[in-house]
Formats: sequence, structure tokens, C-alpha cells
Amino acid sequence: MISPDTIRTAIGVIGNGTALVLFLSPVPTFIRIWKKGSVEQYSPVPYVATLLNCMMWVLYGLPLVHPHSMLVITINGTGMAIELTYVTLFLLYSTGPARRKVVLLLAAEVAFVGAVAVLVLSLAHTHERRSMIVGILCVLFGTGMYAAPLSVMKMVIQTKSVEYMPLSLSLASLVNGICWTAYALIKFDLYITIPNGLGVLFAVAQVVLYAIYYKSTQEIIEARKRKANQVAMTEVVVDDGKTNNNHASAGLY
Repeated sequence: MISPDTIRTAIGVIGNGTALVLFLSPVPTFIRIWKKGSVEQYSPVPYVATLLNCMMWVLYGLPLVHPHSMLVITINGTGMAIELTYVTLFLLYSTGPARRKVVLLLAAEVAFVGAVAVLVLSLAHTHERRSMIVGILCVLFGTGMYAAPLSVMKMVIQTKSVEYMPLSLSLASLVNGICWTAYALIKFDLYITIPNGLGVLFAVAQVVLYAIYYKSTQEIIEARKRKANQVAMTEVVVDDGKTNNNHASAGLY
């Protein structure tokens, strides 16, 4: 007979794998940003929110806060490193107010997590109390991480285009949320259940939006390509006209 703890550990390992896929799913987006040398209309909010979420869960999983949470530490420590890479790329390829916004958010996050760690470890003297304080914050910021794409979802509805809402990120969020919700329910952990349960709902909403606006997105992209081709043809005609005029003028002399 397989014990609930064994099942929970197995699901936690699967959850680590799906979370890693979630963290790596924006790689195609950042390859595009790197090739174009611009962040275009991509929002840094999901990546900054995920970084804060990872830092808080690493704090939650520390032996001094919530013992026996190695699976929580490993995946969120990995996620923290990956998200820092994304945020760094945003800083490199953004300009002006957008770059200042990312710098301010990053500085605020580091200061906040550091302050929480110092206060919790110095003022709360039991694992239960430390887990409760950090756990409540993790619920808030975990929900924030999953809700961060809401701003992108609003843009999708307004523009009727999913071009800047990658499907890979939405699907990875869905699978990851399901795994960690199951993990939390087997040996009930309220602080893991709430944000991941909400994450499943947000991810389903994103996938539904993708299905609704996929066709209109393709039409918008095709229209943009046709317009670009027309502009290019116009420029060629204008250049040819200028060349012919120059030759005619030269013939007069």
C-alpha cells in the first residue's frame, strides 16, 4: 500500500518538473526580444511578479521557517535564478520609463523580502508562527504571480490579438497549478492550495482567450505583413522614379 506521503512526494517531484517548464516557457519570447533588440509591447510584470513569488517561497521553505520543504526550496530557488535572467534581459532591451519601472520594482522586491526575513526570524520564535506569517504573504504574492497576466489579458480583449500572450506560458501555468494544488490537498497545506487553485482558474481563462482570439490574431498579423509589403513596393517605385528623373536630367546636360 502506497502511503499518502509517498504519493505527495511523487506529485511534488512532478510539480517541480512542470514548474521548471513554466519557468522556461518564456524562452522563445526572450529569444525574439534578443533578436529584435527591443521588448516591444511585452510586459515585465509577469516576470517581476514571478521573481517575488519565488523569493517568498524560498523563504517559506527554509528549515528555520517551515522544515521538511526541500521540494519547495529547490524549484523556487531554480525559478528565482531563471526569472532574474529574464528581468536582466528586460533591463538590457528596454529604455526610458519602462527600464526605470523594472529597476524600481526589482529594488523594492529585494528590500521587502530581506525585511520580511529579518523580522520573521527575529520576532517569531516558533515554526508554526513563522510558517503562518510567511505563508500568508506567499498566498498573496503567489496569487499576484498568477494574476499578473490579467493586464496582458485586458490588452488581448482590447486588441483582439493574442500575439503578446504566449500560449506556452498559459499551458505551463495550467499544468503547474494542477500539480501543486494536488500536492497541497493530499496533506492539506492551505498556503499552497489557495494561490495554485486560483492559478488554475487564471490559466484556464487565458487558454479560453487564446482559443477565442487566435483566428483574429492571424488576420491581424497577415494584414500587417501585407501593409509592410505595400510600403516596401511603394518605396521601390518612388526610388525607381527618382532614378529615372536623375537620368533624364543628366541627359539634358
